[in-house]
Amino acid sequence: MDRQRTRGEVRIVGAERPGGLELRTAGLAARGLPELRVTGLAWYLGSGWSRVLGELARRIAAAGPAHPATFELGDGVTVNLVPDGDFLAPHPPPGVTAGVADWRREIVESLFPSASS
Repeated sequence: MDRQRTRGEVRIVGAERPGGLELRTAGLAARGLPELRVTGLAWYLGSGWSRVLGELARRIAAAGPAHPATFELGDGVTVNLVPDGDFLAPHPPPGVTAGVADWRREIVESLFPSASS
């Protein structure tokens, strides 16, 4: 049976790498937009960060090529997108003093409080 892709579909795909989990989008480039990627992610944050990337992808697709570099995803939850090769990578906004690993965990806990219980 042939599998048909939904037109305009954006997927979140992941792989284990030596430095941690890598998640990336697949499908934004078909719209002329940059793909997103997060690397070195702790494995237990994979599900939450899949949802974060999905929301970022949705907003980028809606905004088109003139999308902003900073997104407010929730109350006090801001994500900056910075170039990382052919991808955009989520990073903490200026002024965040937490390390990247702590910031990534805090994003998941803030957006999905049930994930921390």
